[in-house]
Amino acid sequence: MSATQKQADVVVLGAGPAGYVCAIRLAQLGKKVTVIDTAELGGVCLNRGCIPSKALIYAATLFEKMQHAETMGITVTGAKINMPKLIAWKETVVKQLTGGVGALLKANGCEVIQGYAKFTGPTDLEIETPKKEKIALKFSQCVVATGSRPTAIPGFEIDQELIMDSTGALEQESIPETLLCIGGGYIGLELGTFFAKIGTKVTVVEAGPQLLGIVDPALVKVVEKGLKKRGVEVLVNTKVKGCTKKKNAVEVSYGDQTKTFDKVLVTVGRKPNTDGIDLEKAGVKLDTKGFIHVDAFRRTNIPTIYAIGDVAGQPLLAHKGSKEGIIAAEVIGGKKSVWDVVAIPAVIFTDPEIATVGLSEQEAKEKGLAYDVGMFPFAANGRALSISESDGFVKIIADKNTKQLLGCHIVGPEASNLIAEATLALEMGASVEDLALTVHAHPTLPEALMEGAEATLGHAIHIFQKKSKPQGQAEATL
Repeated sequence: MSATQKQADVVVLGAGPAGYVCAIRLAQLGKKVTVIDTAELGGVCLNRGCIPSKALIYAATLFEKMQHAETMGITVTGAKINMPKLIAWKETVVKQLTGGVGALLKANGCEVIQGYAKFTGPTDLEIETPKKEKIALKFSQCVVATGSRPTAIPGFEIDQELIMDSTGALEQESIPETLLCIGGGYIGLELGTFFAKIGTKVTVVEAGPQLLGIVDPALVKVVEKGLKKRGVEVLVNTKVKGCTKKKNAVEVSYGDQTKTFDKVLVTVGRKPNTDGIDLEKAGVKLDTKGFIHVDAFRRTNIPTIYAIGDVAGQPLLAHKGSKEGIIAAEVIGGKKSVWDVVAIPAVIFTDPEIATVGLSEQEAKEKGLAYDVGMFPFAANGRALSISESDGFVKIIADKNTKQLLGCHIVGPEASNLIAEATLALEMGASVEDLALTVHAHPTLPEALMEGAEATLGHAIHIFQKKSKPQGQAEATL
């Protein structure tokens, strides 16, 4: 059967947060856009990642709060988790968002094709639809936004029943009594915390020296304390050796022990979806890890092909991909646009949450910068105390001489929302004095950023500070 011939100004390969954002911006700029994806609109983030996981985490947090409401004079009896209903509710959230993406693409005149696409040249794709129909599509430009997928561990084949990746973990309709999380990164800890909150006995095994990789150890310590409070066993510097599947459980060897778990969750990283689409036929260059080389305009080495999102390299974050999508679209549309972002914020939805932007103290040290550090604990913040979430702190890194803000690191309540102020401040080149002089409403959590900035300058009001300190040492004892 001969292939149907089609043509487009721009093809966007992938409909995740990078791809669909790029497609909509392209359409706004007058381009005829064709979007191709193998699965649902919204990509992993909306369907099997960011959104469903945060919905479940919120529900688990609500359930956990009920168990401890007695301290506030609220007695809750009979609260229990109905997993099938919880999963169904999570799906309504997902469908509302993915439906919105579809409506936006349609309203902007984007054509959407479901199918598997492969390059046959620098301006050509061959698509096979789920009905086995073939489409030969010629384009002027193509934006590759095919995302990433979980990294596998040899010997731990994913079946989404006994051994799961993040996708399977989000679909469980029963609560496992025991769960082993292999990998102490953000996905493992977010999902591990979810299961711990709903009653699962969780064990986390991390091959590296600490949880959450390069995150400031002081922030990690607060999260680890929360995990242990929930009965989570944490093992670092520990590698898994192998497993044996049984009828309804998995026997796993790790470190110097062997234990049996109801479920195993594998979260040891992600790899780019650059294989299987024949990029080599288009001449596109990849690095040794399979990521696509791009310049500041998100162009590959082939003038007609761009790359955005996870396939374009670290950090593998949805908001980074969306920003790249807008840049690529505007470059293609003839606008003056370039990747000139000062810093990308990162959020980890543990309990308490972690959020960071800009340089860490360790990075400032490695760069040989003269810097100051200010820290302010949520235990001294009225709003945090009033909502019974006083664990954690704000940590500010500033240039010692100019007082320009270099980085902000938060572990505590609503860190995911609080980081936005610091991100804007960094992007604008603000000083810590700008943060300190800005009047913050009381009683609110953002006051902790203001006082963290004041601590960096040596005059926080709600903590005692010594008058002088050596470089890089926090002024407050937490």
